[in-house]
Amino acid sequence: MTTLAPVALLGLGAVFGGIWAAAGLFYMTALAYSFDQLVAVARDPADPEAEFPDANALSTLLAIAHFAMLPLAVWALSGAGHAVWERLVIFLGFGLFFGQVSNSNAHELIHRADPTLRRLGTWVYITLLFGHHASAHPRVHHRYAASPEDPNSAPLGMSYYRFLPRAWWGSFRAGLRAENALRARGRSDDLHPYALYLGGALACLLLALVIGGAAGLTAYVLLAGYASAQLLLSDYVQHYGLRRREIAPGRYAPVGPAHSWNSPQWFTSLLMLNAPRHSDHHAHPMKPYVALELTPEMPLLPRSLPAMATLALVPRLWFRVMDRRVARVASVTETT
Repeated sequence: MTTLAPVALLGLGAVFGGIWAAAGLFYMTALAYSFDQLVAVARDPADPEAEFPDANALSTLLAIAHFAMLPLAVWALSGAGHAVWERLVIFLGFGLFFGQVSNSNAHELIHRADPTLRRLGTWVYITLLFGHHASAHPRVHHRYAASPEDPNSAPLGMSYYRFLPRAWWGSFRAGLRAENALRARGRSDDLHPYALYLGGALACLLLALVIGGAAGLTAYVLLAGYASAQLLLSDYVQHYGLRRREIAPGRYAPVGPAHSWNSPQWFTSLLMLNAPRHSDHHAHPMKPYVALELTPEMPLLPRSLPAMATLALVPRLWFRVMDRRVARVASVTETT
């Protein structure tokens, strides 16, 4: 219910504009934040996978919904005749959904063992012009998270605006190196995934041009850029300042609970398929999202992940809130 409700609201907003467009944006912002405040932490069931056995079905449905919503958004922003304020609200609502729900769902899917589910997740990233993440995330980020070797782990004192180009281009190159190394070792003779990422992105750009002309192409690029910026904002927030100890040149201590920031707020956790339970994901990358847990030793953000991502857009405030928390986590880690 939490993840599918905005699909309906945003779809109605794209077609009819007006109050429906405002409702979609309201759901993704004020309503989500308010629900998090009303109930701080939801009670986890004793056996989450038994209570919600349809995790893969929901992920599949969300991916299919994404493939329908993206061209709908391009049409609404370029050829539906909406007023300027309606187009702005539609852009923000859809952009937040693609950035927070579609990205979280694609992230979940590329970690599944089923190749069909992995391909679904990869294509969600491709349609957001961020296909290389399907290689860089599992092959680079999960190996080097919370170390200088990972372009998607921000060191202490780095602002999001410095991190963004470093992470985008750095992950593109690191993922490409990892895929090339895999092929050099004879581990794969399939089509190079970067050919799929770039070819798929080109096809999506052409489709946007067909749907809405130059305005549709512009809207599509802006939506994809907005969604990708949010993905990188999540990476920035979830690993900011946390570092693994280097135990030998180029070798680091195993990833542990203290190397990711987490948030327990119930509504945005459900909305983002438990992506804010990030430490457990790094410890068990193949664990389904419904089974991810929070434990006392995991560092917690003071607010929900979307709220902290918003704070990170103001570096001075971000550093004031987070740097002392990083120092506390580092001191505890050094003594344990």
